[in-house]
Amino acid sequence: MQLVIVESPAKAKTIEKYLGADFKVLASYGHVRDLPPKDGSVRPDEDFAMDWELYRDKQKRFKEIADAAKDASRLVLATDPDREGEAISWHVQELLKKRKALPTKVDRVTFNAITKAAVTEAMKSPRELDQPLIDAYLARRALDYLFGFTLSPVLWRKLPGAKSAGRVQSVALRLIVDREREIEAFRPDEYWSVLAKLQHDGSEFDARLVKYKGEKLEKLSLGAEGIAMEAKAAVEAGRFTVEDIETKPLKRNPSPPFTTSTMQQEAARKLGFSASHTMRCAQSLYEAGAITYMRTDGVQMDMSAIMAARDAISERFSDDYRPEKPRFYSTKAKNAQEAHEAIRPTNFARDKAGTGDEAKLYSLIFKRAMASQMAAAQLERTTVTLRDATGQHELRATGQVIKFPGFFAVYQEGFDDRKDEDEEGLLPAMKDGDTPAKTAVEANQHFTQPPPRFSEASLVKRLEELGIGRPSTYASTIQTLRDRDYVRMEKNRFFAEDSGRLLTAFLERFFPTYVAYEFTAGMEDELDTVSDGREDYKELLASFWKDFKPKTEEVMEKLPSEVTEVLDEYLSDYLFPPRDDGKDARFCPLCETEGREGGKLSLRGGRFGAFIACANYPECKFTRRFAQPGGDGDDGSQDGVMGQHPETGADIHRKSGRFGPYVEMEVDEKKKRASIPKDLDDFDLEWAAKLLDLPRIIGAHPETGNEIEAAIGRYGPYLRHDGKYAKLQSTRDVFETGMNAAVTLLAEAANRKGGGRGKAEPIKTLGEHPTSGGEIKVMPGRYGPYVTDGTTNATIPKDVKPEDVEAAQAIELIDARAAKGPAKKKRKKAAPKKKAAAKKKAPAKKKAPAKKTSTPAE
Repeated sequence: MQLVIVESPAKAKTIEKYLGADFKVLASYGHVRDLPPKDGSVRPDEDFAMDWELYRDKQKRFKEIADAAKDASRLVLATDPDREGEAISWHVQELLKKRKALPTKVDRVTFNAITKAAVTEAMKSPRELDQPLIDAYLARRALDYLFGFTLSPVLWRKLPGAKSAGRVQSVALRLIVDREREIEAFRPDEYWSVLAKLQHDGSEFDARLVKYKGEKLEKLSLGAEGIAMEAKAAVEAGRFTVEDIETKPLKRNPSPPFTTSTMQQEAARKLGFSASHTMRCAQSLYEAGAITYMRTDGVQMDMSAIMAARDAISERFSDDYRPEKPRFYSTKAKNAQEAHEAIRPTNFARDKAGTGDEAKLYSLIFKRAMASQMAAAQLERTTVTLRDATGQHELRATGQVIKFPGFFAVYQEGFDDRKDEDEEGLLPAMKDGDTPAKTAVEANQHFTQPPPRFSEASLVKRLEELGIGRPSTYASTIQTLRDRDYVRMEKNRFFAEDSGRLLTAFLERFFPTYVAYEFTAGMEDELDTVSDGREDYKELLASFWKDFKPKTEEVMEKLPSEVTEVLDEYLSDYLFPPRDDGKDARFCPLCETEGREGGKLSLRGGRFGAFIACANYPECKFTRRFAQPGGDGDDGSQDGVMGQHPETGADIHRKSGRFGPYVEMEVDEKKKRASIPKDLDDFDLEWAAKLLDLPRIIGAHPETGNEIEAAIGRYGPYLRHDGKYAKLQSTRDVFETGMNAAVTLLAEAANRKGGGRGKAEPIKTLGEHPTSGGEIKVMPGRYGPYVTDGTTNATIPKDVKPEDVEAAQAIELIDARAAKGPAKKKRKKAAPKKKAAAKKKAPAKKKAPAKKTSTPAE
């Protein structure tokens, strides 16, 4: 029997059909082991020795592989054809060696598509494991481990509230933060355009003023309303005649088939998919044999695939759509990986595959690959120039028509943030001397726009352009930034959160080398030299560690107050921008109100993160969250009594706290507070009262009879019923959701979580535990909600709502539970043994001691 190892069960099932009865195909279910998330898993002082640990959930799976390997005459390692696939094969081989279950004959085979032809052909050309590729994997894994496990403890101690840093993750975050800074520094310029609405032979078209008073107009030439109105009046008064018509042919060639990066970009633009969702869909299509391997930097297709695409073009279109010669492409991506094919269909006769989102992605891949072998699109661009009698003023009209669609008939590439779209449409037929009629003249005001925030597509594109990381890892990198709350998405654009901004500032100030774009891209170049066999991976690690370790030790020796002081100065322009009233940007509004002197604001570090506080503390209690003032009304300027609660008559105060603005009132001699949500633009006394009255009881559930309540937690609005939760979209939904909608939302949430006895989904996640490294989760439990880091479970106190638990509180609960040691199992006590003298009585005659009898445990 020959044993074949692949990653996934779907892949195993498909391949086993293609091979004979002599083959048994088993899945490793991805990586089987990793570096344990604890100190010492990589030991630089021992020549970078690494400890590996079999995943707990893979114990049973790997035992099945080991048992089968003992009976096998040959082991075929058929994991994916890239660095990660090579690493999985190496791990499987090493583990089988340890268990003395490795067959005498071991082969490595790779195939780019899961088709019968590709698999059977690969089996004929086995090879040994590629050691340079394995070394490159070991170097990358050790680098990421050393970076994260050495730097993260520095963050926890010196930058409260920071969760983690990563070699590629932190640089991707810096890109987003840098763009935020560009937007903040941008100052818009006013400019105007003058547009004439013209008509000729019954057809209307627009012509733009391009020359005024003999001067060519640039974008900002008409910089004020006055001159724009003068120009408009000149166009209205002039009689414009056609003096030049230029018709120019244009040709557009198709783009190459997809790489991992371009597939992620186009799926984001055209389908609205996140990078991670795109990769999940592509993985399913690959395992089903519908497309070639989806982690690739290559843009070329196999010659047989090119010919199949050309045949498919001929079948669907006329021969005009198929160029005389095949098209060949070369990659322009920096640090392109192993020479894999581009992503393409395995069968060009199949224009549909999969269902739902997988089908949508397949259609995109199919069309892009087919279009790459089609004829160029032929266009015609016409430019008409019109001048007035003086020759001082000039209008220009532009039109574009498609003369032959070529590859446009199948596919057109999308673009991010395209500013200058070609003016499409056909102009009416005109000749020199014609005088189109003016129907109207417009003078339109414009302002220059700041650079756009990154979308997933444009961020992936920029990372690839800079040579940072690998396209196959971009999805997980972006997801980590979101999970850590360093960034947020609004309308498909990345916004840097305060925590991400502060972390970036810390790294730029204290670890500038390691968040430099050039350094991270250069590290990718070095990893490529390792994969090519031109550099020893341990030399690369030693070079990195020689400078990195002393730097972390230097920063670790600094006091937190020293770090905060440096960041206060480094971020002063952001935290304390110039004021319109001319006052010192750091002045304390509360000290000014209460008549205190010397009230200066500065950055402080607290248990839950950085915030702004007054130098007069503790006399002055003014605080402000880490953010630029003015945007959210949290600078203290709106603080005070808003009015009285309509039912209780209690004063409702608006206040500014470390985590933003909130409202407060006294209820039964206790203070009740509620944060002011960001999505309420019209916040007033009525809204304040509503928030302070939460939770809102919607009513009794029609099935259980128990109440459904709506409320707002730390992570947004939600519904709760019988310890189960459903997310609401906005603050207004908390007050507007009715019974029918609530029941539906709760049911949908239960279905998403698997319902009933399925695996429970976390109520929320809170990042990594600073000691164990495990992900902290708030979980629903049979006996009540609890927090866990994957190793230790700690019950949440009954007076604390699970959705309100914060990271610091969770860590405290887990550490306290861990300090008590493992829970002692309660033993059932045996029934008390009967004694001869159960009660004390006056001494009598001595009796022989009663015989001891054993009583069975209950």
